[in-house]
Amino acid sequence: MKAKTIVMTLALCLVAVAVCFASDPTIGTWKLNESKSKFGSGAAKNSTVVYEAAGDSVKVTIDGTDKDGKPTHSEWTGKYDGKDYPVKGDLSSDTRSLTRIDDHTLGFNAKKGSKVTISGRIAVSADGKTRTVTSSATDANGKKINSTAVYDKQ
Repeated sequence: MKAKTIVMTLALCLVAVAVCFASDPTIGTWKLNESKSKFGSGAAKNSTVVYEAAGDSVKVTIDGTDKDGKPTHSEWTGKYDGKDYPVKGDLSSDTRSLTRIDDHTLGFNAKKGSKVTISGRIAVSADGKTRTVTSSATDANGKKINSTAVYDKQ
């Protein structure tokens, strides 16, 4: 009887997590629509962003180019709880945090040490087909870089 209860509890937890991520409009593969985007001088470009469920967290994998056109790849796994989680592969940040603002909007921060280097918002359209990222970054020289990147869901 105890084994059956434990198995049923685990199954319900997995279903709850699946339902939670199934309703998350950010989950999926997003490709940069460069013609609809506006990048500040010296901004990096994320050409492909993949959000996927990772247990009760989300894993974000980003491929793109840096300000000099060199390829970049970073990975981040965390929750939409505003806490800092480590980033792998990003020279401009050690940690990232995401906060859910509403059903279609996230706020984000990236930090190098304790200093915020990039902040902004991620908004997914009501139909779930477009993702718009507005960001403000500070480069190594203290120069502000504002960008708006538009992505199409694949």
